[in-house]
Amino acid sequence: MTTASRAKHKLCRRIGQCLWNDPKCPSARRPFPAGPHGKTRRSKLSTYGTLLQEKQKLRGFYGISEKQLQIAYHKAMAGEGQSGDKLLRGLEVRLDALVYRAGFAKTIFAAKQYINHGHILVDGKRVDRASFQLREGSVISINAEKSPAIAEVAKGSNCTVPSYLEVDREALKATLLRVPAAEEIPIDVQIMSVIEYYAR
Repeated sequence: MTTASRAKHKLCRRIGQCLWNDPKCPSARRPFPAGPHGKTRRSKLSTYGTLLQEKQKLRGFYGISEKQLQIAYHKAMAGEGQSGDKLLRGLEVRLDALVYRAGFAKTIFAAKQYINHGHILVDGKRVDRASFQLREGSVISINAEKSPAIAEVAKGSNCTVPSYLEVDREALKATLLRVPAAEEIPIDVQIMSVIEYYAR
């Protein structure tokens, strides 16, 4: 594992589990904070500490900045409906999240890189913004001729695809069938703790 990869898994060590269920994550072998006192210094978190940890887990999973999460939070607070559910759905229908969920990239970070470099199409048009929001019926695709290495990764993926996505590996296409319900999204985060953190 490279230095950059280890840095991405610092939070996993801190919370004692891998955010992305990666068997190669350092937390799989050492489910405790880094450092000489890591095994012994884990203590019960305060209420604030618990809320902060859930917020950091959400940020870490989607690979977004604090400012990006704050913007998503304020959007979720507007209008009617459960703010926690709206926040989670808004993050899940981002292009980078769905490229990762479809198995077109091995990590959320690789998905962002593919998008930024123009390797991903939405409804046949190149989109180079990872935060681009997909709608029901949107189709993600990869141009195999221009991106053979990415196409190879996508075709060889055996990840579990959530029910709100339909993936055709041979055609290198993934369709968002519907905006997911919050309970369908496979992420281990207490979303209302995130809402409570920002509402303090």
